[in-house]
Amino acid sequence: MISKNIQKIFDIGLVPLIVLDDVEDAVPLGKALVAGGIPVAEVTFRTEAGGAVIEKMTQEVPEILVGAGTVHDVEHAKEAVEKGAKFIVTPGFNLDVVKWCVDNNIDVIPGTVAPSDIEVAMNLGLSVCKFFPAEAYGGVKTLKALAGPYADIKFMPTGGVSENNMNEYLTLSNVGAIGGSFMTPSKLVKEKKWNEITEVCKAIVKKMLGFELAHVGINTKDANEANDIANTLGNVFLQEKRETSGAYFSGDVAEVVKGSFLGEHGHICIDTIDMPRTIAYLKRIGVEFNNETWAKDDKGNIINVYLKDSIGGFAIHVRKKI
Repeated sequence: MISKNIQKIFDIGLVPLIVLDDVEDAVPLGKALVAGGIPVAEVTFRTEAGGAVIEKMTQEVPEILVGAGTVHDVEHAKEAVEKGAKFIVTPGFNLDVVKWCVDNNIDVIPGTVAPSDIEVAMNLGLSVCKFFPAEAYGGVKTLKALAGPYADIKFMPTGGVSENNMNEYLTLSNVGAIGGSFMTPSKLVKEKKWNEITEVCKAIVKKMLGFELAHVGINTKDANEANDIANTLGNVFLQEKRETSGAYFSGDVAEVVKGSFLGEHGHICIDTIDMPRTIAYLKRIGVEFNNETWAKDDKGNIINVYLKDSIGGFAIHVRKKI
């Protein structure tokens, strides 16, 4: 059973590792993460300020989900929870820490690198494990191998995961989220460049979701007008025309609707490489959906939905990239 907080981590998909020496940096960094679209933080106990940072960030940036990382003993786990941490992350499988968390109903993500670690986690009723150090222990290849015998376990790979390879991990069925310090570059933290950290986070979220313009939808009077427009677009831009029950497509440029459809002027289709996290992201920023337009594949996965509100007279729908 996945808890509400762990599900939130999965929905976000990204867990920044936070290392701060100055507790006064806790609030501006937390706000930078929220503004950048990553409202979660794993505050590590790699410095003496760890506990104080957790407390200050939790109290003054309520929008962010704060957890504690680099937890080596029960004492630090207790301190983290007392300061407001909602989850505990250990670098290795620390049985004492894990048992204390389980006994006290605290979400814990223990570090694992081998089947023996995963077996212990399963015996304790856990279904989420950290995979650390990910790249050093085979990365994507190892996680793919673990997916067979441990299909019910979700992993949070950390260590060697970067903006360059994160999507290789995030597309795996057994990866719930990825962790890393690349979302909060140490140089920018030391220089207190919070706005730049926000922009780094936005760029990472954008890359994770992979938004692309798929096509523009054009409303028409009827099928005849739709056919004429599709032919014209095809001739001008060398696009192949194909017909569906409700529209003509001119390649991937336009969907020419056989009549009127959603949107005063038509619609815009935006593709994403990660539909579940796109939906979660849009909900977090306050976007509502047209509940009559949800479309699923034969496995029950959402593949298409329209936003509730139009933009500039165009209905907007997001679609799982084909």
